Amino acid sequence: MTQEFALAYIPERMAELGFGKNYLPPKFRHFSLYAGETRTIDAYNEYFMLTEADIEISVSSEFGLYDLNDDTINEQLYEHQGKIIMTNKAKTVKQIVFIQVIPKHL
Repeated sequence: MTQEFALAYIPERMAELGFGKNYLPPKFRHFSLYAGETRTIDAYNEYFMLTEADIEISVSSEFGLYDLNDDTINEQLYEHQGKIIMTNKAKTVKQIVFIQVIPKHL
């Protein structure tokens, strides 16, 4: 998912989920993961839209999986929520970028 697409998609997705325009401005989250590192983000009341990831990074969450090197996955998911687990399977530092959206619960 490109950043441009994600930014255009977010208002529609928030409306679809019943939040309308009741969400904080989207925020870019750029992570560097060390070789072999696994990092967890608790995003239970937030949405993370994956926009960039090196091929050696996998992402799993309550919404599903993203791992371009796993040929058992029949659909790569770019939207994540809940406990998000990012894993760098490479032997070098790799990058991953999300756009974070936090709905306002009124």
